[in-house]
Amino acid sequence: MARKKFNLLNLVAWLTGIVVSLVVGTAMTDGTLSLPGWLGGNNPVGLLVTMVVGWVVVITTLVSAALAVLQR
Repeated sequence: MARKKFNLLNLVAWLTGIVVSLVVGTAMTDGTLSLPGWLGGNNPVGLLVTMVVGWVVVITTLVSAALAVLQR
């Protein structure tokens, strides 16, 4: 596969996606961001699901960022 040229705009877009994913994941684990009430966000199970999904977002974002840096 041919190596792509460095593009500053691609780097900015990639960093923005990483930061947004980490912020959303952290907000979900802290309880700031939760499921809507009609999806069960008001009960303990919904809060637990939100927390687990938040950790999944944080972990997969960090892993994918590390793999992207190592691939480069």
